[in-house]
Amino acid sequence: MIVTINPATEEILAEYPAMTSPEVEEVLLCSEEAARLWKDIPVSVRKKSMTRLAELLRKEKDEHGALIAREMGKPIREAVAEVEKCGWVCDYYAEHAAAFLEPESVDIDCRIGMVTFEPLGVVLGVMPWNFPFWQVIRFAAAVMMAGNGVVIKHAPNVTGSAIALEKLFREAGFHPDLYRTLHVDIEDVNRVVGELIAHPVIKAVSITGSTGAGMAVAEKAGKALKRSVLELGGNDPYIVLDDADLDQAVDVCIASRLLNTGQSCIAAKRFIVAGSIKDRFEEMLLDKMGLAVMGDPFDPSVRIGPLARKDLRDELHRQVEQSRAEGANVLCGGAVPDRKGFFYPATIVTDVLPGMAVYDQETFGPVATVLEAAGDDDAVRIANDSPYGLGSAVFSRDPERAMNVAARLEAGNCFINSMVKSDPRLPFGGIKQSGYGRELSRYGIREFVNVKSIYIG
Repeated sequence: MIVTINPATEEILAEYPAMTSPEVEEVLLCSEEAARLWKDIPVSVRKKSMTRLAELLRKEKDEHGALIAREMGKPIREAVAEVEKCGWVCDYYAEHAAAFLEPESVDIDCRIGMVTFEPLGVVLGVMPWNFPFWQVIRFAAAVMMAGNGVVIKHAPNVTGSAIALEKLFREAGFHPDLYRTLHVDIEDVNRVVGELIAHPVIKAVSITGSTGAGMAVAEKAGKALKRSVLELGGNDPYIVLDDADLDQAVDVCIASRLLNTGQSCIAAKRFIVAGSIKDRFEEMLLDKMGLAVMGDPFDPSVRIGPLARKDLRDELHRQVEQSRAEGANVLCGGAVPDRKGFFYPATIVTDVLPGMAVYDQETFGPVATVLEAAGDDDAVRIANDSPYGLGSAVFSRDPERAMNVAARLEAGNCFINSMVKSDPRLPFGGIKQSGYGRELSRYGIREFVNVKSIYIG
């Protein structure tokens, strides 16, 4: 059985039966048939169902937001906003898919060349718990508008959200088997995902998750010679130059670090601050983070909910304690509260050096690490001194200076004077151990198509 637990109260929410091997096989075969029919449906017709899905998401945002908050602890305002954002990406691909998939003509020595974009078939999505609706929809909207079917292996602790999503796709008018969810017990995930990737029905796979999980999927996809997109962990640097607007920089850094209680691959994790303003930055950070309320995610005043699972909370605390033991200074937080639920307070760690856990590892929770930089070049060096390369940000009043720094950062994206976020209009993804491939924009929809060249002699 798959058991879901409310991380704020530690109470059991529901129990679901895990699927048997014959049940999984039946889902795959039905999905294959649905995808075969779907690929011949014109994009203009696909658009109607995707637009209807967007409408349903907006109409039912409070209901689904509450489900998200119960299952993984996200503050209710953020949970509702997540569902609304899902509607946005559905509308985006409904509107732009036809143009993104339009065949391209190429002049080849006065002959005719064409490039077409054809669906692959059924694509597997391995999805995480931290944004249980958004991560799925941003993947599925593009994949399905390209003419593919989707099978999702969602995180077990958000099984209720997984079921709700499948129901939404059916209510929107998609073929009942075009979007399917597999319910897999956490102890069986590695085996089942391996079997799924190797299965002839599955033509490609996309995973959003930890670097370790991504490596396992990439290995299996490589062995099966199947395309993969990996959106993995991050240790995002936020560089604050000595000419930055400190009020703005501190507010944005806190907003990014505390969003989703810090459980985001693109959250601000390493604050790399010019030495001349570091003390003032820390003072302002300490004052403002101290105002963040921790508690019941259904309380509108709460900014920090529980972490999604006890093991995640314990791992975060281990990272802080290990760094403290090695000489880091904890300015606030850094203690497990004596209360029900998997809570962890807003924490600031400074005097951090390479080799410490909060320097080298991704911290998945409300822990901010402050690092001092001697100048722009040193800030770039520190930022790039990481196996990760997902997001990054630079704060400066000088656009040219900020662009110069941004150009040298080893990351899939960089935001200047703004927090890193995913936007349907921009490609999203990372490099190094943060993965490869892109989601969103025209680049995302073309990840899971056959880019076919046609030459007419």
